[in-house]
Amino acid sequence: MPRIDALTGLRWWAAFAVFLFHMRVFAPLPEPIATVFNQGYFGVTFFFVLSGFVLTWSLRPRVPLSTFYWRRFARIWPAHIVALLFAVPVFYTLATIPEGSFLKPFDVGVLLLSVLVIQGWWANPAILFSGNPAAWTLTVEFFFYALHPFLARNLLRFAKRGALVMAGIAVAWAFAYRLGVVFWPESWLTAVPMPVTRLPEFVLGMAIAWAIRAGWRPRVHPVVGVGALLALLCLMAGGEAFGTLLPLRVFGNEFVTVAVGLAIVSLAARALDGKRSGFESRWQVKLGEWSFAFYLVHATVIYLALRVFGYQEPSWRNLVWFAGVFLVDLLLAWMLYRFIEHPLERRMRRWKDARDAKQPVGC
Repeated sequence: MPRIDALTGLRWWAAFAVFLFHMRVFAPLPEPIATVFNQGYFGVTFFFVLSGFVLTWSLRPRVPLSTFYWRRFARIWPAHIVALLFAVPVFYTLATIPEGSFLKPFDVGVLLLSVLVIQGWWANPAILFSGNPAAWTLTVEFFFYALHPFLARNLLRFAKRGALVMAGIAVAWAFAYRLGVVFWPESWLTAVPMPVTRLPEFVLGMAIAWAIRAGWRPRVHPVVGVGALLALLCLMAGGEAFGTLLPLRVFGNEFVTVAVGLAIVSLAARALDGKRSGFESRWQVKLGEWSFAFYLVHATVIYLALRVFGYQEPSWRNLVWFAGVFLVDLLLAWMLYRFIEHPLERRMRRWKDARDAKQPVGC
């Protein structure tokens, strides 16, 4: 299937939104812009839906299972480990920790969970956000990767209508789970591990990708698709500022999941029509390619600035800090992508492809 550069460009903006969200801990801006930046964590929701879409969009059923897993490992783990090594001296110490500090006691056992990318299976913040705190999402992604071949095997049996039904089921599942947590907060539902609770986002991405591959061509202009997502985030920011719009606050992630799916559908359909949507510019696509590396290093740079310079009071002057931290993040992201992520992924993929080529036919 053709590459959809607009989605790569939009991925950059999702990563940038997460950066804006985390800058609050160091150099917040005054209201009302602060409430807008508070919605930046929904960039992670975009990543999860997009992950399901991209993996299914590029799906080739004849790729061996071991090769699929190796490629996913090569895509994520080398850059993650380098970012983890960068993060440890920023977030951990052997000295006495002052009260209220974000620093953590050095713990090899906990850090090994991050090396194995399984820290996201614990709700305890000391474990969930261990190592590189942004990397909890990688646990979720690895869970998705583990399930994708088996979910895809069933998805391939469906035509367009079946895929759309699966998309609807994923959305209903997400809302039903959130409703259950609201009405039964002391039930087993609250103990469901994070990777499982985020699965509907991934399944929605898979389903809409397969529906489009099966011939679905929704007429949704990107102004409507992406605009609906931006409008929803602004509504949620307004609800947070004025204490209104309770349904959006309760089901925020679920509404955003649907809006992200709509945005992805609008960009994919327009690209297949041979038209541009505004996210395919060279600089946006390039930043989108760096977005994973940017995501891995951004929180570490922000907390390093906090550790060195201390908390900054809310002020428009903090825009200077935004610019400075962003430039450092971007430089480190380029270095991580250029010298670690991209070259090691290519080498690891070539190594596995060479081994596959040596296998006798039929094995």
